[in-house]
Amino acid sequence: MQPSVSSQRLWEVDALRGTAIIMMLVYHVAWDLKYFGYFQGSITTGGWYWFQHATVTGFVFIAGVALWLSYAVHGRTRFGRYFNRGLKILGWGFVITLVTHLTLREGTVLFGVLHLIGFSVICAFPFLRLGRANLIFGLAFILLGSLLRRVAIDYPWVAWLGLRPVQVYMVDYVPVFPWFGVVLLGIGTGAVLYAGGVRLFSVPAFGCRRPMRLLAFLGQNSLFIYLVHQPVLFGLFWIGGFFTQLLRKQML
Repeated sequence: MQPSVSSQRLWEVDALRGTAIIMMLVYHVAWDLKYFGYFQGSITTGGWYWFQHATVTGFVFIAGVALWLSYAVHGRTRFGRYFNRGLKILGWGFVITLVTHLTLREGTVLFGVLHLIGFSVICAFPFLRLGRANLIFGLAFILLGSLLRRVAIDYPWVAWLGLRPVQVYMVDYVPVFPWFGVVLLGIGTGAVLYAGGVRLFSVPAFGCRRPMRLLAFLGQNSLFIYLVHQPVLFGLFWIGGFFTQLLRKQML
């Protein structure tokens, strides 16, 4: 889920995105175990809820940092660059909407992580020139989002804004309010820490170590991993369930 590709990669940014990828895989393995009946506990409350929340926050925040790095490195890039990239990510988001609608009995993803990042790549363009002022705008979006979530509605077509329909369950729900605010916080933080696209602080020389190279590799290929991991996991769990039932029949 990289909103843009900078000509100068910063290993710590890729590694943080790679860490979010691993957290996503852990959560989705737990979700699949629940879905296939191997796990009886709740994955939407308690520690699992906060783990999921932290994972999404990491993805969205790093997307904002990456947007700033792209802007800082490429300068006054034309809007078309961001529009085309955002439209592509949005398109994949709507593919996920279609797939979840066809495969899940309930929980269709109307506006999830990919929808939000695609939207943000396009709509963050006028905010990029504001730099660190986005820290203030980001907090304002988050505050407004906390107010909107208290509003009960009966129609789903405004769910993308943060007005969640009553009694509508979505397995992934990342609306514009408050989550675009997290993107803006990422942009603002990037402007503070990477003015001009250059690191303004010192970090240990861990980038060449194997664990960090692995995390950076995952981060650089986050969109591909995001798109393919659930079909692979579902296939493995389905095959595992099939052979488990076959063995049980043979043992009877």
